[in-house]
Amino acid sequence: MFGWLINRRRLLADAKLLGRWGEKRCEKFLNKKGLRTLTRNYSCKTGEIDLIMVDTDRTIVFVEVKSRAGESFTNVEDVLTYPKKTRMTRAARYFLATQKIEDRPYRFDFIACVLPPSGPPEIRHYPNAFTP
Repeated sequence: MFGWLINRRRLLADAKLLGRWGEKRCEKFLNKKGLRTLTRNYSCKTGEIDLIMVDTDRTIVFVEVKSRAGESFTNVEDVLTYPKKTRMTRAARYFLATQKIEDRPYRFDFIACVLPPSGPPEIRHYPNAFTP
């Protein structure tokens, strides 16, 4: 119990550490829903994508993960802006073209991981969060 408290303090104090922790948490969450991981932290000249996964129906799923230490200033969902969606769409199209899998269906999901100062983390998944 005490070890968890120290880890929570470290996570809440370090945004990069919280981000990596949140991505791992969300990936495990999606794996339990049946999605399989293709790649993590995909980056190209047009943008980046946190997780690229395959759903049970063979749909390619491009996932944006946002981790926050609470939502007192703004809702975590508000960070999925139009410019972010545009960069993500370009990166996804580049990925599909370079991997030669343009004939497969694909979608864009958003997943939020909120770690409040106390209590369990909250994960909210928004399948098909936007269409390009």
